[in-house]
Amino acid sequence: MTKITGHRGARNLWPENSLTGFRNVLALGVDAIEFDVHLTDAGELVVIHDATLDRTTDKTGPVRALSPAARTETHLQASTDTVPTLSEVLDILAGADGKQLHVEIKSDEAKQPYPGITEKVVAEIERFGLAGRCHLTSFDVSVLEECRRVAPQIARLVSVNAEWADAQGGLQAFLARVDGLVDIVAIHHELMAAEWSMITEKLPLERLCVWTLNDEALIRPWLARGIGHLTSDSPDLALNLRREIQFQSEPA
Repeated sequence: MTKITGHRGARNLWPENSLTGFRNVLALGVDAIEFDVHLTDAGELVVIHDATLDRTTDKTGPVRALSPAARTETHLQASTDTVPTLSEVLDILAGADGKQLHVEIKSDEAKQPYPGITEKVVAEIERFGLAGRCHLTSFDVSVLEECRRVAPQIARLVSVNAEWADAQGGLQAFLARVDGLVDIVAIHHELMAAEWSMITEKLPLERLCVWTLNDEALIRPWLARGIGHLTSDSPDLALNLRREIQFQSEPA
């Protein structure tokens, strides 16, 4: 059965990467929750997707420059929520037994990894006793190699789209490079469709994740294929379609 992941805390339903979203997405019955982590110059791990505040908050500037005091006054767009810390997010998700967490380790506004971020993220995950429920994720293979060095006990997921695959010498070369490094390979749906035969010759369905699918016309065929994992900004829709397909496949 395809596992459904709520992308950035189900950002089509609630503010992206918000505590409100993380609280509410659990009630939908998702199998996993995905979110993003940056490191500020003040040493805080904060959950936000972009390396700048501009798109998703009422402030501007690099995330790394956000002080703890300023963070509590930085509101997510059209929301009373503020930018959460990783600790606040894990405190909510820790109580959801069985839910997997896809924790993406982000880079700064210059596209450079934050020094020491992996150790800090792992320390928080372990403080909440969540190592067995997490995948550390990134597009950057060097970040995932660092994750393996720092925390070999925590599973890993790599993401790739066509542009990133081309920059790595093509998808086939990229898959060869991550062989043995990651447990799940998350591939953008357009690239997955274009390279389906090659991909499925190399990897079983349960190790594949397709992203990011938000409407029925896209979600339904991937569920029918039995893909291992499906990431959506609208996981409520994906879950409803999964239930419908399961019901239709049950013997009369």
